[in-house]
Amino acid sequence: MKICFVGAFPPSGRQLNEYAFHIARELQKDPLLSLTILSDELEKPEPELPDFDVVRCWRFDDLTNPFRILRQIRKIKPDVVWFNLVFSSFGTQYSPVAAFVGLCTPALTRLCGYYTHITLHHLMEHVDFSHANIRQERLFRLASSITTRILLMANSLSVLLPGYRKTLIDKYRGQDVHFRAHGIFSTPKPPAFDRRGNPDQRILAIGHWGTYKRLELLMEAFPKIAERIPNARLVIAGANHHTKAGYWESIAEQHKNDPRIEFKGYVAEEDIPDLFSTSSLLVMPYSSSTGASGPAHQACEFGLPVVCADIADFREMADYEGMAMDFYSTGNVQDFADKVVGILESPERQREMAEQNFSAGLRMTMPEVMHRYLRTFDFHRRAKLLASISRFRIWPGWVPSRSAAFRSASADFIHWG
Repeated sequence: MKICFVGAFPPSGRQLNEYAFHIARELQKDPLLSLTILSDELEKPEPELPDFDVVRCWRFDDLTNPFRILRQIRKIKPDVVWFNLVFSSFGTQYSPVAAFVGLCTPALTRLCGYYTHITLHHLMEHVDFSHANIRQERLFRLASSITTRILLMANSLSVLLPGYRKTLIDKYRGQDVHFRAHGIFSTPKPPAFDRRGNPDQRILAIGHWGTYKRLELLMEAFPKIAERIPNARLVIAGANHHTKAGYWESIAEQHKNDPRIEFKGYVAEEDIPDLFSTSSLLVMPYSSSTGASGPAHQACEFGLPVVCADIADFREMADYEGMAMDFYSTGNVQDFADKVVGILESPERQREMAEQNFSAGLRMTMPEVMHRYLRTFDFHRRAKLLASISRFRIWPGWVPSRSAAFRSASADFIHWG
């Protein structure tokens, strides 16, 4: 099976590039698959990751992206074109036309005769715009509603929360909409409890900061936590959201003289295991949600307790996937500090939550997630094959050229076992 995967991909720093990397890495393990990644052009030339076939054929905020992508798809002639998207994959609210035009690409790809699948990481109906600096919210929501209907013109679409699937079916009458688990990124290993709290209780916050993920509440709460947990240390990893240049650096500058706070910046993939394994707790000080949380799934991968803002999407994610998460009242500094201290003061509670999250991680490994995607793609391919040869079923069995006709109808016929 030949797959074109469309989305941001490392070393690009755009949204979902890490998720795309883990999908591509898993697909590369299958010798029966041919994978080509159609990704965004880099702002500065950098070497590509080894062993991946990457074609950088589109640009952020560019109105010609659909034509650039379709040109490459026609050259490759894939069985499946798989898009990995959020609504800002091709542009932000500051360039809404480019964002809209880019999100029309899956529908255009299907109109050109290619099987098209979308993994959509959030829905605008579930996003709180109050922290997004969006003007004319009604107009923006109308445009996002139209865009959602265009995205549903793809052959099939997957979302990462069951509530999103319900919205697409109930509100938009979506067809062939699937719920898929987000998945964890590597083979889970049992938590190394001897590396935690030895000697410090490290509180980890990681993400792309500046929009819905902000650090002000965390910085206000940490002194309250440190008063009650003297060996508490705060580790902040990640980078700026691509629309909020300088945000992370401004926070780091304000707290540069506090030795209890470490600003690590972007953490390379190979350093992630050590970062999570030596932390006691993951915190998610968010004001809103834009879909299933990658850091929360990484916490499951490494067996880490989680304290999270009480946001409906995250509660649904925790309930459906069996995660151990303590929720604080969103925006409440004291409640956040109390929840963090409550876990750090109780080794038994830490271990219980860690083991529950590790157990949840075992149920959603990336090989299992990819198997479910590929089963859908293979079903479509076989259905297309049957449709192509069904017109020959009226031929009598004694016709000498019957088998040759079947073989000519589809190149895959002789390989279908």
